[in-house]
Amino acid sequence: MKKFRAAVVGYGNIGRYTIEALQQAADFEIAGIVRRNAADVPAELAGYKVVTSLKELDNVDVAILATPTRKVEEHALEALSLGINTVDSFDIHTKISALRATLDAKAKEAGKACIISAGWDPGTDSMVRAILQACAPKGITYTNFGPGMSMGHSVAVKAVDGVEDALSMTIPTGEGVHRRMVYVQVKPGYDFEKIAAAVKADPYFASDETHVMQVESVDALKDMGHGVNLIRKGVSGKTQNQNFRFTMSINNPALTGQILVAAARAVMRQKPGCYTLIEIPPVDLLEGDRDWWVSHIV
Repeated sequence: MKKFRAAVVGYGNIGRYTIEALQQAADFEIAGIVRRNAADVPAELAGYKVVTSLKELDNVDVAILATPTRKVEEHALEALSLGINTVDSFDIHTKISALRATLDAKAKEAGKACIISAGWDPGTDSMVRAILQACAPKGITYTNFGPGMSMGHSVAVKAVDGVEDALSMTIPTGEGVHRRMVYVQVKPGYDFEKIAAAVKADPYFASDETHVMQVESVDALKDMGHGVNLIRKGVSGKTQNQNFRFTMSINNPALTGQILVAAARAVMRQKPGCYTLIEIPPVDLLEGDRDWWVSHIV
């Protein structure tokens, strides 16, 4: 069986778990890891090629972008220009459509494909919402996250000037409304109040109740557990009061890494263009023969 050659761009929490998922996938091999400091090679990457640019890797089929969300477009455009398919876990919901349009044009020009926002939310939760929308076309869906650590929000806080480390916890208050509890470790000489104001003004936090607290050690607070409780109440045909629930409790970066690998498999099966997970046949995410899965799942 010919294996897909995947490069992992970024080696933070998501990058680490993406590599673990690739190591367990029989249809993939790791072409290399791209990180800012290629001289820093931890023991777990021994045997892999570690570089600072995709240009330094050979025969890459797909680049898995395990980068901060705000760097995704830059890295995706570079990969597509090199003739490499991409997948990412871009998670700013309000900007997904714009990113899809930009990358769709570039992907078609390059004759390649990309799948964006392929985490668990947006991503697989989006697929669940689409299915429940089909089950009850009229109604309301509430997506309640947490309680747990939000990686995208935490990374956004770390980018604020003066922040040494940060943790953003998502606390559901019900009916899709959330409270953000943000813990920051401040660099010496910086004003905590200015940092707190910058965090609250960030688009990641602007629409939610946000509390920012200064702590001595963020590491002492970290737990990568997260989850979701997704509820839809609606109408099937003319029948009222149809109720659906989807619940999970997960390790956040581990699930994201696994979904990225599944999306990397699926992107190899798509025509040129840019897609979100709700546009991908679910069977394309699965390793192996399509007919086998039809006979075992349907």
